[in-house]
Amino acid sequence: MTRPAILVTGGATRIGAAIVTGFAEAGWHAVIHYGTSADAAEELARSLPSAETVQCDLADDEAAHAMIRSLAGRLSDWRCLVNSASVFEYDDVTGCDPQTYQRAMQVNALSPARMAQAFLANAHSDAGRVVIQITDMKLANPNPDFFSYTMSKHALAATIPMLAKGAAGPEDRVYGLAPGAILASHDQREEETEVSHRLNLLGRKTGADEIVAAARFLATRAMRSGSSLFVDSGQHLLDQDRDVIWLARERVRAGESPA
Repeated sequence: MTRPAILVTGGATRIGAAIVTGFAEAGWHAVIHYGTSADAAEELARSLPSAETVQCDLADDEAAHAMIRSLAGRLSDWRCLVNSASVFEYDDVTGCDPQTYQRAMQVNALSPARMAQAFLANAHSDAGRVVIQITDMKLANPNPDFFSYTMSKHALAATIPMLAKGAAGPEDRVYGLAPGAILASHDQREEETEVSHRLNLLGRKTGADEIVAAARFLATRAMRSGSSLFVDSGQHLLDQDRDVIWLARERVRAGESPA
């Protein structure tokens, strides 16, 4: 294989699929991880110049670790790992649900941390290797909603400087990429999405293509290892009392325009 390889977890759908497509169109070999979205993963792989799929339940961190070791054994130029897969289940600051917390920490923090460790210990690339942890603008602009999810993203963010300092070689980089509101989420209706995605400093919708462009930039290793990029039209610079899902819902009910 002459193409550099990238693994994107959660790469069959949503932002993960956009990242997969962006790298594949730029000449990379895309390894599309999926949990339950087998049909979507296979359909996406067939549409790309060079791609394959791999299944793993990230609730099982041992299986996730083994998946990375297996891929490292056969990908000759594995340059990038993007940990994009995530669970986004609701609980709030007044009532942390233990099962929601355990699943969020397992899928959103523990498995990505172990996969990054396994990648940096086993993957091969003469061009240097890059780990990109997909976090969230909630790191800088927290609110009481999605309590366990937000804790898990803080835990994931903590891995970035630690891995950069202690697990990466001199040619490797470990980065964070923190999106804001990009796609419809949870139980949003279309009219609510139009409002919520503009609740940022620029009053504009941030596109998935901007996340792809940021990931491709990070893959060039041009930033200092341990750094993070926020791609959210300035949402992380605000202080919002609730998740934009509910802020937008209130505005829609009040008949306010999405602009």
